[in-house]
Amino acid sequence: MATEKKYKGIIVPAVTPLTTSLQLDEGALEKMVENFYRHHISPFILGTTGESASLPLPVKKAAIKKSGSIKQAGTILYAGIASSCFVESVELAHYCFDNGVDAVAATLPSYYVLTDEEMKRYFISLADAVKAPLIIYNIPATTHMSIPLKLIDELSHHPNIVATKDSERSDDRLNESLSLWKNRTDFGHFLGWAARSAVALASGSDGLIPSTGNLVPVIYEIMLQAIRDNNMAKAEAMQQLSDQYGNLYQQGRTLGSSLWALKVLMKEVRLCEAIVMPPLQPGTKEDAQQLIEQFHSIRQQVI
Repeated sequence: MATEKKYKGIIVPAVTPLTTSLQLDEGALEKMVENFYRHHISPFILGTTGESASLPLPVKKAAIKKSGSIKQAGTILYAGIASSCFVESVELAHYCFDNGVDAVAATLPSYYVLTDEEMKRYFISLADAVKAPLIIYNIPATTHMSIPLKLIDELSHHPNIVATKDSERSDDRLNESLSLWKNRTDFGHFLGWAARSAVALASGSDGLIPSTGNLVPVIYEIMLQAIRDNNMAKAEAMQQLSDQYGNLYQQGRTLGSSLWALKVLMKEVRLCEAIVMPPLQPGTKEDAQQLIEQFHSIRQQVI
């Protein structure tokens, strides 16, 4: 794993904690972020796990302002600015940088299918407009487009484009990404595919962005240290735990329903309420109870 880069390590895509009136739960957000910092983890607010596509602008701004106000000295705060409206992304990026965010991440707009050239022009225009560190976020599960690695490599030389987060599930793509960027000091690679976390770190990725870190951040803290210590047995043991916890709230669910399930488990450990923003909807009480029982069964394992 590369360690000399500014943008590196474990970055958790934070859920957005909500009140019953669908406003930001600032107390819960503070509790979550403090939990990340205890495990030497950086927060990434307003990403996919944070339900960013469904949040109204006032809630987004509240999350940005609160996160910036509690940021610890010497840490890096990341935020998502993805929108189908270019101007909205730019304006939100400026608000981020005015309130303590250090780097922003953007997916492709998800309504129109774009050609490679249109993708390239979009990210160049965005990077020029935000005038600050920008991460290219590839997530075909939501945008229904895959950003070609060749295109990301071309964009990686833009002075404001500092890294890519890749959530596409492809071993070939992961291997090619690392061959392109693991030795680049000016451009980083982050993996958003939790099932390949240990392999990616051991092979030279700069870091991970795992949603399961909302619930059990210690797994990734230990995994990262194990890789630094060249202890692959320990790293693989943490990978197995990561897989178990991830499967608990993701397996057999849509992406949207998995976010409710994750919040159910976070409520169980007193981090936030199990409230999601429409169009997402809560599951049944029976489903929630089954999740909680399975969670405690896994939790009995010693890390």
